[in-house]
Order: sequence, then C-alpha cells, then structure tokens
Amino acid sequence: MTEFKLSHRDSLRNIAVLGMAGAAIASSATVLSTSTANAAQPHMSTALSDLQATLNQLQAALPDKGGHRVKAMALVKDAIEETTKGMAVGAM
Repeated sequence: MTEFKLSHRDSLRNIAVLGMAGAAIASSATVLSTSTANAAQPHMSTALSDLQATLNQLQAALPDKGGHRVKAMALVKDAIEETTKGMAVGAM
C-alpha cells in the first residue's frame, strides 16, 4: 500500500479550514435560536462554544480511532443539541 503523507504546514492548514467550516456550520445552526439567550446565559453560551470547538477538533483528528472518534462526535453533537434546547428553555 502507498502511504500518503502531508507536510506539517498542509496538516495545519487543513485543520484550520475544517475548523472554520465546522464553526460556520455550527454557528449558523444555533445563532438564530440562541442569540438572545446567550446574553442571559453566559455559562451555557460558553459551554456551547466549547462543545462546538470540541466537535471541530474531533472532525479534524485522524479517523482511525477504533470507532471511538466517531462515537465521541455523535455524543458531542447530542450535547450541542441538548445545550441549545436548554438555552431555549432558559430564555423563556
């Protein structure tokens, strides 16, 4: 088998691009539902941002982790959804 190797610079560039794309997707999905709730819920807002950053890092990680990376991404996505729902309830 042929191994494909990226340079350190290419790897960092790819991580940055994936991170920005993931952040754009995640923030566009939650901005409308959480923009007013964020000001009143700084801890939940920070948690949501941290979860989105975590998801971005997991997406940028090398894929071969015995299924654990994929499961972690699913759990983080669930946590993002639950945090967003909690913020919506807290804003009522």
